[in-house]
Amino acid sequence: MAENITFASLNLAPEILKALDETGYTTPTPIQAQAIPLVLEGRDVMAGAQTGTGKTAAFALPTLQKLLPSASTSASPARHPVRALVLVPTRELAIQVEESVRLYAKHCPLRSLVVFGGVDIKTQTPYLMKGVEILVATPGRLLDHVEQRTVQLNQVQMLVLDEADRMLDMGFMPDLKRILALLPKKRQNLMFSATFSPEIKKLSAEFLNDPVLVEASRSNATAENVTQKVYLTSQEGKQAKLVEILQENPTTQAIVFTKTKLTASRLARQLVRSGINADAIHGDKSQLERIQALDAFKQGKVVALVATDVAARGLDIDQLPMVVNYEIPSAPEDYVHRIGRTGRAGASGIAISLVSPEEEKYLKEIEKLIKREIPKEKSTTVSTAAVASAPKNSRPRQAKSAVDDWFSRPYEPSANASPPRQNSPSKNGKSTGEVAALLGGLRRQD
Repeated sequence: MAENITFASLNLAPEILKALDETGYTTPTPIQAQAIPLVLEGRDVMAGAQTGTGKTAAFALPTLQKLLPSASTSASPARHPVRALVLVPTRELAIQVEESVRLYAKHCPLRSLVVFGGVDIKTQTPYLMKGVEILVATPGRLLDHVEQRTVQLNQVQMLVLDEADRMLDMGFMPDLKRILALLPKKRQNLMFSATFSPEIKKLSAEFLNDPVLVEASRSNATAENVTQKVYLTSQEGKQAKLVEILQENPTTQAIVFTKTKLTASRLARQLVRSGINADAIHGDKSQLERIQALDAFKQGKVVALVATDVAARGLDIDQLPMVVNYEIPSAPEDYVHRIGRTGRAGASGIAISLVSPEEEKYLKEIEKLIKREIPKEKSTTVSTAAVASAPKNSRPRQAKSAVDDWFSRPYEPSANASPPRQNSPSKNGKSTGEVAALLGGLRRQD
């Protein structure tokens, strides 16, 4: 169906078509071809599509088209109320969505803005006060602005929930309900999600009005152009196996997924010690640090970007060749999101998972969800710890150990160490040894 459709045939305004033409887009993706006409008709839409299939344009283009009649060149903030609200789960995704909106609207007199947490709210307020028609926001920061009365939502005509499943996973449901209560009852609602869980269907029933279901691919499917592979290994052997994979493909960039922020930071440091340019991106890093790490990765300066699910959600990286699950997720839907980072827009990709015996139960759930068995291979890579404990002349050659063996040696007092001070008994027989004051240490003895 989409093969015979062009953007020009979708009744989009010349200003929007001009912006699309300048970016080189002529043919809509399946999700765009299905969703755009429905949105232009004014229907509520519940859309499902794999990551990288063009979901942003599927709601951004018809939103711009519908707001054009009320666009104004006036400098008055009153002529630029928030008419379209786009809610997203993470800062990175918010930035990328607003960038796309601004790109498509560059020949239209419509203003857009992105607001998110992690930065000083005062830097966003002046732009809000000038007036914007399209506001892209994370739920928490939007409510901050509502409380400070720096934004009004009583003229919102269109509401978009992007990556709705992730917003629920991150616990945003209470925030979403507060925001929905602030919006006009009469509005058009669009919900985009990579997966359709029972919770998502329940949410859609609460705020969508007679929605049309649009799916560009089978729900919870994985792209056919992504080669999936599993290495069965011990937890201790994962680091060495990851180093081996990255060193076998020195020019191939990869996003490496971990479950926790602590593991992400630690693994990135260990990869650097092994001679691999790596960096971590997770929720504990400042927005500037995250942007710098992402920019370095996009520029090819970083080979391995170690990330948690939350931080990696919405990362828009063209032609990413490889995704590595250092730790596979306990929620099988997250596996679909992760490997959707590669194989985007028809390109081929590789998704490798390092699975320990403790994680095999999660692997079975993943295979059940995607309805296919992933090829498995037993890893023969020797773990770093095993190499460190082996006799010197029997150790296999491999990448430099990321663990300093000083930490694994038994304690040995130095030859010139002073003998411990003996406590002298008091009159009542109790020891009068000095006790170090809190943070102050022992009193100096002259």
